Amino acid sequence: MPEVRNRGMLAWLCLSALVVIGDQVTKYIADEYLSYGIPVKILPYFDLTLAYNTGAAFSFLADAGGWQRWFFSLVAVVVSLVLVYLLKQMQRHEVWSAIALALVLGGAVGNLYDRVVQGYVIDFISVHYRQYYFPAFNVADSAITVGAIMWIIDTFRQPSPE
Repeated sequence: MPEVRNRGMLAWLCLSALVVIGDQVTKYIADEYLSYGIPVKILPYFDLTLAYNTGAAFSFLADAGGWQRWFFSLVAVVVSLVLVYLLKQMQRHEVWSAIALALVLGGAVGNLYDRVVQGYVIDFISVHYRQYYFPAFNVADSAITVGAIMWIIDTFRQPSPE
């Protein structure tokens, strides 16, 4: 049974790696081709706007003086290790949960890379309605959000009778 579990674990780590790769490629393109803070209108409610976030979600603690870079990096490392452990414990039938954890892991690692290497996370997706703007985000943030929602939904699902 451990061999089957390890094979499943490899698939989930590949999904996480795809999230990291997609995240880093899109961040590179955004950083290379967008001008900082200048929106590029795509749809009436959707822009691409390059931003550098030194804080956490919604720029929380962005102006904290620099210590937050290493604090959030440490948190991301610990969370990533816990997620790898949880993925290793997944049973073959727990596909939904494994996908959720793999998405969160990929997003956490994608943003961790930015934070450690550059000192900030590159955000570029901007969604708004008229003058009301949601904070800019990236592919890693999207993966974390989707994975977290999936995980929450999974906790409320009824186990199948066996």
